Amino acid sequence: MTSLFAPAIAGLLLGGSLIIAIGAQNAFILRQGLIRQHVFILCLICAVSDAMLIGLGVAGLGAVISGSDLLIAIVTLGGALFLACYAVLALRRALAPTALTAAKSGAGSLKAAVLTCLAFTFLNPHVYLDTVLLVGGLSGRYQGEARLAFAIGAMSASFLWFFGLGYGARVLEPLFAKPSAWRVLDGLIALVMAALSASLLYRFLTS
Repeated sequence: MTSLFAPAIAGLLLGGSLIIAIGAQNAFILRQGLIRQHVFILCLICAVSDAMLIGLGVAGLGAVISGSDLLIAIVTLGGALFLACYAVLALRRALAPTALTAAKSGAGSLKAAVLTCLAFTFLNPHVYLDTVLLVGGLSGRYQGEARLAFAIGAMSASFLWFFGLGYGARVLEPLFAKPSAWRVLDGLIALVMAALSASLLYRFLTS
């Protein structure tokens, strides 16, 4: 059981680092949390959508990659470079922070809210890059139960973030409205991504 803890934490850190960023989807969930409208179903849609895409990536791309030492090496090096780029972007955001704001007025039907949520989720090309390609590809470094633990860790990050943001909106909104808070958060994200990138590069160089 303890052998599954490391891949689960790796998946959690990777998923959390990728999902916590200022964007339309997060601003939408924050807004719905502020007006307390359709919060549960919308958070569930976002989290389940991420979990579904992660599952597809791990079951498909991850399974294919795990059978080839060459593909594992390519994905490991590519993932290290990709995460290094993400770390630089997060560091740039930390150096020039903005604020996550959401309109507090207005109401809409459940259908309209769901359609908007689905659009923010599936019309964003980064979601496929993050979940299917990056998480799915890096899962190929693990075998069997370890790969499942990695996937569950990444999926858990989505559930924790979206439900935390949706239901904690009224508490978190004043904090997120301050650029200084995002400076700290993006700085931490940059450190986590840089550490993950370094660990992948180390695996590549020592494998």
